[in-house]
Amino acid sequence: EFPTVAFKACTQQQSQNLKQSRMPADTAPKDVLAGGACVGAENLLHILRNYGRCGEGRSSITVGVVGYPNVGKSSLINSLKRSRACGVGATPGVTRCLQAVQLDGHIRLLDCPGVVLDSGDPPAAAPLRGALAPQRLRDPLSPACAILQRCPPQQVRGE
Repeated sequence: EFPTVAFKACTQQQSQNLKQSRMPADTAPKDVLAGGACVGAENLLHILRNYGRCGEGRSSITVGVVGYPNVGKSSLINSLKRSRACGVGATPGVTRCLQAVQLDGHIRLLDCPGVVLDSGDPPAAAPLRGALAPQRLRDPLSPACAILQRCPPQQVRGE
């Protein structure tokens, strides 16, 4: 009912012809996964193309890529497009508005800004959900304390 595909986005710095490995991510060896090429694109593209098929003809589909800030939504789109169609960065907030990217004649992808729902947690938890860039924090101590409260002491000590 809900297909799941293992996928690793491309980490190359060039702007065009981003590499895609043809092997599925769930069976790829560690050296392939550690490289800069995208892994798992074939399976994901196959699923997207199947959604556009209806009967004998083919229709166009638009797919929204949504999720928390800084999880790789734009990187996924760039990897499938094999070019830098969307801006990416290490801090939340690079994608500020909805952007449509035409993948092929039948598939359009929507790159969306990160979504963080209000969970009722204290304000110190917002940076932990990626809602704020670390550089914009007025008080970095509160989120650090929240992290320490969630981690087992052995993990913090490195045991």
